[in-house]
Amino acid sequence: MPSALPDRLPLRALAGALVATAALALPAGAHAATTKPGEVVVGYQPTSAHAASAGDTTPAPEVLHVRDVAATLRRLRTRSDVRYAVRNVVAHTAEAYVPNDPGRGTAAGDWQRLQWNFTGPASVNAPDAWGNLIAAGHPGAAGVTVAVLDTGIAYRRFSKTPASPDLAGTKFVAGHDFIGDDPYANDRNGHGTHVASTIAETTNNGTGLTGLAYGARIMPVKVLNDSGEGDALVIAEGVRFAAAHGAKVINLSLEFDADVGWREIPQLLDAIREARSRGAVVVAASGNEASTSVAYPARNTNVISVGSTTEHGCLSRFSNQGTGLDLVAPGGGPDAELTDPGCQPAGPSGRDIDQVTLVGNTHTAFGISTGYEGTSMAVPHVSATAALVIASGVLGANPSADAVERRLQKTARDLGAPGYDHRYGYGLIDAAAATSPTVPVT
Repeated sequence: MPSALPDRLPLRALAGALVATAALALPAGAHAATTKPGEVVVGYQPTSAHAASAGDTTPAPEVLHVRDVAATLRRLRTRSDVRYAVRNVVAHTAEAYVPNDPGRGTAAGDWQRLQWNFTGPASVNAPDAWGNLIAAGHPGAAGVTVAVLDTGIAYRRFSKTPASPDLAGTKFVAGHDFIGDDPYANDRNGHGTHVASTIAETTNNGTGLTGLAYGARIMPVKVLNDSGEGDALVIAEGVRFAAAHGAKVINLSLEFDADVGWREIPQLLDAIREARSRGAVVVAASGNEASTSVAYPARNTNVISVGSTTEHGCLSRFSNQGTGLDLVAPGGGPDAELTDPGCQPAGPSGRDIDQVTLVGNTHTAFGISTGYEGTSMAVPHVSATAALVIASGVLGANPSADAVERRLQKTARDLGAPGYDHRYGYGLIDAAAATSPTVPVT
């Protein structure tokens, strides 16, 4: 890196002044310096004495080295011959961010041994995505609200229901329990807590595991009872509540039986359509019956439908496929009986999706889960990535649900047959590519 810049720079060389420096593994919310000390970039009007040379349409900018940047900016901005006067802004490379969460051990960063779904060849590339969001100034999807419609979340102590120690630093907004009809959507099952933790578990806190969109605000909405069941009317009420209260992403890690079609759930599909019209990205599970039909509500066109992949990058044996499948994400379990690259149907099953949630027969203690596999586990990876995309600014300040969906599809890693197919949809969700400012918006 040069120690000094020349007094004047031609326009084509200005990019060299936006110096890229290595981004250290900064803690959430931390920022490096954003400008070069003592430097001001000035652009002049074409009619000024600094007009461009013949053939140029814009005068070459000038880099000034000054002692008092603020005073220089005030003075220059009053001049009629100055188009702009700005600080020399420094860009930062988005290096991978590796939090200190220890997993089941005590060593910082050992979450990587368990969360194959976040880092590794069959993962969503979380560390690079985290780096992108830190560089964008919105670490972990800070500022985006994600509604989790599920069995509730163990986010607060209530009666005999404890609060997850690894959600203590996660931001929660007001939710609702549509099963008990009260404001407290507590979890007595573990499923909803697992899902919410994949999305936004407190990260870099020296405890347990990590959450993909760890800076997001979570809205707990209980639409499934303690046995994990809920009817279409209650789920519809939850969708409407989430959209009306500002959720930008709505996570539905649930499915109806294969014989339930759109005619049986009009109230829910109406609610989803209204949520989409409000700008919410709705994400749901393709189903776990190894069927060639995607289950509802995921099959609806206003929903991003998500299938499941294994640690080997293969379709999970249980994952539904077929028309309307949009994406796949890590859900764990055994490989499907396929010859696709990576598939090992005769080999050992891949690992499940680990998270800190309620464990034991009484669901009153917390630990790192075992046995959680399914498209329910795949969905929160896509919901979290949608939140990261929104927060990253790669699609602008307030992207539409359609724009977010296209971004997720265009940046997914193709699996199986080239291009879109009914096994993997557009491919495996890639949080790093989806949030990268270097990947063109198409």
